[in-house]
Amino acid sequence: MREPLKSENDLCWGGKKREYPADVKRWLQVMAERGWTAPTWPECYGGGGLSKARAKVLAEEMARLGLRPALFGVALTMIGPLLLQEGSEEQKRRHIPAIVRGERLWCQGYSEPGAGSDLASLQTGAVADGDDFILNGQKIWTSLADKADWMFLLARTDPQAKKGEGITFLLMDMESAGVTVRPIKLIAGNSHFCETFFTDVRVPRENVVGRINGGWSIAKALLGFERSAIGGMFKKERPEGDPLVALARRYIDASEKEIGDPMVRDRITRIRMDQKRLEFTLARTAENAKAGHKPGPESSILKYYGSELNMRRQELIQSILGPHALGWSGEGVDPREVRMTKEWLRSRGNSIEGGTSEIQLNIIAKRVLGLPE
Repeated sequence: MREPLKSENDLCWGGKKREYPADVKRWLQVMAERGWTAPTWPECYGGGGLSKARAKVLAEEMARLGLRPALFGVALTMIGPLLLQEGSEEQKRRHIPAIVRGERLWCQGYSEPGAGSDLASLQTGAVADGDDFILNGQKIWTSLADKADWMFLLARTDPQAKKGEGITFLLMDMESAGVTVRPIKLIAGNSHFCETFFTDVRVPRENVVGRINGGWSIAKALLGFERSAIGGMFKKERPEGDPLVALARRYIDASEKEIGDPMVRDRITRIRMDQKRLEFTLARTAENAKAGHKPGPESSILKYYGSELNMRRQELIQSILGPHALGWSGEGVDPREVRMTKEWLRSRGNSIEGGTSEIQLNIIAKRVLGLPE
């Protein structure tokens, strides 16, 4: 349990469609029994019922002992918090305990081929039919859709309404008839993203979160959770010493004193300072949450700053590696160097997922700073 995480493949996302080693499953069981996979969620839904202060102590002690979090994914950071805030009592009772136990892996059905940054242009339609909606359309860049048990999605339920209206937020069982998932192979070689097709898929009306045709406000609330979570992803528990300094000494200058290249020293220092800025801002956000403040447009600051900072960090690592970053496979290739190159390739998606950096800057300008059009 004390081994450091090497990649996303080492993480436990839960769900019924993925197999995990026995020790990972046991660790999940131990933590879930205490509600510590979601330590601040109410005990009545299986959470730990801890205050944010006690949950912080728990996280710090786990980090000190080198213990991995038992569960990851959008169920904990996005749909779970949204259901606790906006879901019906029946929806909470049905889904939240299963999330805490890691029994359901969720995916997000927002983006479409013609509706990415301009999400309100989505065309996936849901037509009322008795106690169901009949869903037809397509979603793209659906993370882990091929492994997911459930999807939360946006569908147009009133095609005559204005672009940002007539949209409904739905919960859908991925085992429903008419759902087809196709993985998309990425440049780094994995298939984390998928495209998902719906052909006459029946979704019960009881799976509507909020009100019919009122899904846009629910969608924006969830995006607040998502952008805060993406920003928080880059607040990493750092081992003793600086990994960037260690890399520079290994590949550029083995001196125990300062690194000889002043440009590399400057870039490392800037990233250190910016990392501290992000961590202080996240700490302020956590204090606001304690006071009952819900994520708002300011979450775009966290998303933008965190993703751009991670891309700069990955660019610097590649600069430090130099020609060692060119290897991909074959005899003599260091797998650690390949992993770092793949992480650099993956980081390019940080500026797109969860809303592009350009969109985040627009939101910050208009809704946080109040600048004119």
